[in-house]
Amino acid sequence: MSFWVDTLRSARKTALLQDGRRKVHYTFPDGNELAEEYDVKTNDLIVRKWRKKTTLGGPTKWDMEIGEDQNYASNLVMGAEHMVESMSNPVLCRRDTKKAFQWRIRNLPYSLETFSVKVEDKDTIVVRTSNKKYFKKIDVPDMQRAKIPLNQSDLTFAHANNTLIIQYKKPKQILDDHETIVREIEQLKVSKDGDVDCKQS
Repeated sequence: MSFWVDTLRSARKTALLQDGRRKVHYTFPDGNELAEEYDVKTNDLIVRKWRKKTTLGGPTKWDMEIGEDQNYASNLVMGAEHMVESMSNPVLCRRDTKKAFQWRIRNLPYSLETFSVKVEDKDTIVVRTSNKKYFKKIDVPDMQRAKIPLNQSDLTFAHANNTLIIQYKKPKQILDDHETIVREIEQLKVSKDGDVDCKQS
């Protein structure tokens, strides 16, 4: 059993089914919280977000690990004046597939040859452009928690519609952990109502 699976098992959990998603809320002994949302049909993980305690013991805002900040997306749709400038800024969002971690960086209108996407320090993906218009470090918390170093050969990227798409092949341990966690949350008693937010870079 991996450290991550053991950590989730030790947390207090509540679950509910809503809008075709299985939503699971974890509370850990240190007071930190984790919320995840799984597609009921495919068991794909759609959302993972964290809320940690401050040094004074109060809660912070939710921090997205997987999924898109709905508050940010709503502001763009509304066309709020204070968000107009942000509409053209690069926006990073993680949306995994079954076999790969995947990140999409929107609003990057450069050709594929402009980008360099490399593993650095064995635990970080670094995106650079030859025109020096964009630079971003991307952490992979799943791999860090499992203490598995990143491998350049498992990293691929493509570009289409002003979006850079980065994929990293999930190792077997990550896939096995996912299956174990899904089996366990499927056994949780769930309610059918209630409510358990890509990050601008």
